[in-house]
Amino acid sequence: MPDSDTKTIYNARPRSSSAADMQCAIRILEGRWKMMILAWLFEGPVMRFSDLQRAIPDISQKMLIQQLRALEQEKVIFRTVHAQVPPKVEYDLTEIGKALGPVFMALLDWADLRRATKASGA
Repeated sequence: MPDSDTKTIYNARPRSSSAADMQCAIRILEGRWKMMILAWLFEGPVMRFSDLQRAIPDISQKMLIQQLRALEQEKVIFRTVHAQVPPKVEYDLTEIGKALGPVFMALLDWADLRRATKASGA
């Protein structure tokens, strides 16, 4: 249950605006792979494309490229291309991407609470 400060802040926003803003945020992060990609990028300072491929073996190269492009377009991650042969491409979180840290932690806390509630039969 949200604490009173969170509830007060949430209630200060118009309901239609809050719902629309949450839907917009979820739309940016939805999909099978984006959360996994972001979770890996939270692990280290930068990751090369090949590192992400190895970290997420079930994703196809085409899908990884599509998901990375979508996250880059939304300014959640940024891509650095180093001028060398073969090309070296690295991905990192933008400030907007790094701001998802507390959101991820809140989701993990919620998942733990849900798991505990299901296990206790409540």
